[in-house]
Amino acid sequence: MKKIKYWIRRNFGFSQREVNGFLVLIGAMVLLTAAPLLFKWFTKPEIGAIGNATDRQLLDSLVAQLETKQPEKTGRRQLYQVPVAKLQPFNPNDLNEAQWQELGLPKFMAQRILNYRNKVGDFAYKAQLATIYDFPDSVFQQLYPYIQLPETKPSRYNRNQGIAASARSAPNPNWANNTRPRERFILAPFNINTADTTALKQIRGIGSKLSARIVKYRDGLGGFYTMAQVQEVYGLPPAIVDSLQKYTFVAHTYTLQQVSLNKANAEELKAHPYISSNVARAIVAYREQHGAYRQIEDIKKIKLVTPELFEKISPYLVI
Repeated sequence: MKKIKYWIRRNFGFSQREVNGFLVLIGAMVLLTAAPLLFKWFTKPEIGAIGNATDRQLLDSLVAQLETKQPEKTGRRQLYQVPVAKLQPFNPNDLNEAQWQELGLPKFMAQRILNYRNKVGDFAYKAQLATIYDFPDSVFQQLYPYIQLPETKPSRYNRNQGIAASARSAPNPNWANNTRPRERFILAPFNINTADTTALKQIRGIGSKLSARIVKYRDGLGGFYTMAQVQEVYGLPPAIVDSLQKYTFVAHTYTLQQVSLNKANAEELKAHPYISSNVARAIVAYREQHGAYRQIEDIKKIKLVTPELFEKISPYLVI
């Protein structure tokens, strides 16, 4: 036992009290892992426990209900399929019904897009396509990089202000007949790493608390390097996560805030949301025992740094 404790102290940088607590924790985990197996063994049901006619009828009815519901779910999943044609730059104003279906949209959605274009007019910018009723966010995100339209509203959409000003200066007796419908506000996607709480609150469902929580977590990380990290923000409903992935993006040119492996102490390391106290101490202890890190991959030699953890924290580390 002394050799085991010495080995743990040498490799993990633990004190004597931490080693004792670590061994107690390991023992408790082993007991908790074995408990379900022991419980199952001693409480094994008899072979004929569910063999009566009443239980069989109940099970048959449940199976029948599941079988009747399964085709409906499968049908809903098949509404939006993988694009048949290889994705390439396109102008949504030039596509016909068949070409929309080749992009993975069902026939009814392709017809809805054409109807929208016939009534409202051509699409002027990318986000306008997402305003069509029931247009799936996942498909919009997939098509977004290939849409050959401006990112934001063209300046011509602001001409209503000039029209209103001229109308005030020179009243028109036929003004009531010449009024045009107000242009509906459509939010264009923006960079989530440079957005403040005001920009985030433009998304429906995000108020002061959620926007502040997103900014705080982003700044604690040092910036998002993928939109999947948005799901890690505490208390975000799935609908808000979908909206963030629809209206925000991570710019490839954004530079993350990084922590130096050879200069940061344990307190500075554990301030990062991905690095726990034990991992921070292990990184510093390994540096003190083996010298400065030569490359970021050297922390893989620390037992506490799993491959999954390394993939998460490596973009935020620098030598």
